[in-house]
Amino acid sequence: MALLHSFEKSGNFLFRYRGQIPVILFIFSIPVIYFTNYNIPRYLILTLTILSILLSVFGFIIRAISIGTTPKGTSGRNTEYQVAEMLNVTGIYSTMRHPLYFGNYFMWIGIVLFTLNIYFVIIVSLLFWLYYERIMFAEERFLENKFGDEYMEWSLTTPAFFPSFKNYKKSTTPFSFKSVLRREYSGFLATVFCFAFIDHLRYFFIYKTFEWNRISTWVFAVVLIITLILRTIKHKSKFLNEEGRS
Repeated sequence: MALLHSFEKSGNFLFRYRGQIPVILFIFSIPVIYFTNYNIPRYLILTLTILSILLSVFGFIIRAISIGTTPKGTSGRNTEYQVAEMLNVTGIYSTMRHPLYFGNYFMWIGIVLFTLNIYFVIIVSLLFWLYYERIMFAEERFLENKFGDEYMEWSLTTPAFFPSFKNYKKSTTPFSFKSVLRREYSGFLATVFCFAFIDHLRYFFIYKTFEWNRISTWVFAVVLIITLILRTIKHKSKFLNEEGRS
């Protein structure tokens, strides 16, 4: 098998199972937290905690902008195979070709940094790049075959992952807060759960006891309630539906 086809095949395989990455990180975070030395100054812990939350929030904002300004047929949650009815080249997609994965990285790396283990941050960053490089390659092969010259013109002037604003074009699709609420509540809940899990596990390993009355517990509880409300609205009504949106 030619290397080109091998990359594409492995990329499509990883694309189908990309949703399992948070589960893997979740499992590996347990021994990382156990073996991490938390005998460090409180100001450093506070600084890294704030930074980790800001990184995840930044990643979520990037995803929200991407999803809130894209029409139906792009930026889907399909997992079995690549799908694209049109090529989105305006808005955030005029600054980078893979803003959703860019947002994913910062959401996850914020969670990873919350373990306060810099080696874990470095390892996950390297693994993220190796994993998603194949996925991005497979996606771009699909788009190139489907859209031809239109895709090539866009890809030659738009970086893959690190944004550039020199060729920015205003989005042709207005931002939809409803789209973000409809499609991102589960990811936001998962992120908050990971923060709460790490917070409680770290506390347990340090003090050898569980303490449920913590800020992370209450934040998770509030987000869980909001998520259940949004899920009910999504499945029991059409309030969050919009024509021309995925």
